[in-house]
Amino acid sequence: MKKKILPVIVIIGLIILIGGIYGAQIALEHFAYSKERMNLNDYFELTSDDQVAIVLGNERLTEKYAKLKDGNYYMTIEDVNSCISNRFYYGEADGILVYVAPTQIITARVGENVTTSSKGETEDLGFPISFIEGDSLYVSLDYVQKYSDLFYTAYSEPNRIQMYVGLAEYQTAEIKKNTAIRYRGGVKSEILRDLNQDEIVVVLDELDDWVQVRSEDGFIGYIEKKFLGKQEQERIGKELPEDLAEYTNISLGSKVNMAFHSIGGTGGNDTISSALSSTKTVNVIAPTWFSLTGNDGSITSYASNDYVTYAHSQNIQVWAVVDNFNGNGDADTEAVVSSAAARANLISQLISKAKEYNIDGINVDFEQIGESYARSYVEFLRELSVACRENQIIFSIDNYVPMNFNDYYDLTEQGIVADYVIIMGYDEHYAGSAEAGSVASIDYVVNGINSALEEVSADKLINAVPFYSRVWTTKGTEVSSRALHMSGMQSIIAENNVEMSWDDTTCQYYGEFTDGDGNLNQIWNEDARSIEAKLSVMQSSGIAGVAEWALGFETEDVWDVIASYMAQ
Repeated sequence: MKKKILPVIVIIGLIILIGGIYGAQIALEHFAYSKERMNLNDYFELTSDDQVAIVLGNERLTEKYAKLKDGNYYMTIEDVNSCISNRFYYGEADGILVYVAPTQIITARVGENVTTSSKGETEDLGFPISFIEGDSLYVSLDYVQKYSDLFYTAYSEPNRIQMYVGLAEYQTAEIKKNTAIRYRGGVKSEILRDLNQDEIVVVLDELDDWVQVRSEDGFIGYIEKKFLGKQEQERIGKELPEDLAEYTNISLGSKVNMAFHSIGGTGGNDTISSALSSTKTVNVIAPTWFSLTGNDGSITSYASNDYVTYAHSQNIQVWAVVDNFNGNGDADTEAVVSSAAARANLISQLISKAKEYNIDGINVDFEQIGESYARSYVEFLRELSVACRENQIIFSIDNYVPMNFNDYYDLTEQGIVADYVIIMGYDEHYAGSAEAGSVASIDYVVNGINSALEEVSADKLINAVPFYSRVWTTKGTEVSSRALHMSGMQSIIAENNVEMSWDDTTCQYYGEFTDGDGNLNQIWNEDARSIEAKLSVMQSSGIAGVAEWALGFETEDVWDVIASYMAQ
């Protein structure tokens, strides 16, 4: 009996032993570290030898790539503008790449190695600064790095760039022991790169047992938390060089009270004395003196020495307006701002006139700028700012109330290069509006100022108020309007016995009447009280001051509320 049982026991033992060994193997395989390596071209999504992956800070850009050409690294001008700096401008019409620094303009012809500055200095960088391939302009990253806060290091096998824009704080850590960065958290995930003891990584996210990190050479993946050593905050990258960051600006030193003066011709200059006679606390007058007349950047001028002399005698500065809509109609704004020669000619004339007539400032009022050439418009503003800065001329820019549809006017950049940014806080409803409404309701003013303050510092922002209103006539389904000065509107109200009542929603007096033809007429009136409401908002916002469109449109009592605002 014992002889029969013994073989059975042996067999059972063998089964248990084999099962144990097999189970141990399974457990070992389950917990063992995978040695499989990921295809790094697949990881960086590289499809050609000249394609270069980009890691910007802690983010791998999946739809943007650099290009390797003759040992140099390039990015498209669009990617440079969106990822690094929007101050690099491609003048396609002239075949040039332009960078505007605070005190000079640097130009390089496409395909060439040499830069030329507006100060007459040249520099040969020893490689093409830009080149065209297909429909794209590629710009050298070494050149971009020279004139921006870009800092980058390039690596090969595979081709990649670790770049930083600006100087920022990163959470870094030392590696305690040799390990590997894996594509995902887990010992079975593919290896991206081996890490050596004492290497530094940037810590991105901490899980239970794994940590997401970025290596110094641009790999983003996971390591076990137990391999993570001492952590600290480290500043990585670079700041914009001082000569590129120092945008000096001129301030009036007090609140601005800027009155636009619609001249209409040389004879209009003679009205300055009467136009200012009833005003109070005006310290800037902005005559509409200059207008574009030709695609070469030529302008008409109504400038007057006597006008400036009188204004200065009243302790009032003159900021002459240049516009793109009061000329002879032959000038194409897009053609002017898109041409380096036309921009230079326009700027030269404005500075020359400012010097000749002792003008204190230049005010740009370019309206209906198309999005297709908005970058060229902003380039013109940058270049004009350099000339104004060099000649100590105050530079201001007029803008519509900022909204989503006109954000390409780039108030952020304007707020850097200009001394003052003026929001034309009116035309909420205008001549072509499909419905009747206020020219400038209080919500429109509040929202306009708040939106502008997201891009422009308060000490540079001025809000312009209207000295006019509209009478809206509804005839059947058709709506039309006509603009009237404050005194003209008072006459309409009196002649038609319109009962006006204060509307808290718009902070204006509202009234309506039926005319002789049976048409409904509506008025949201601008007067001293409505202007006072707007000024109260402006005071609370702490902005730089007020502007008015325009002298001669107002009733005298409005100056008392403006004087009260200026005294606060």
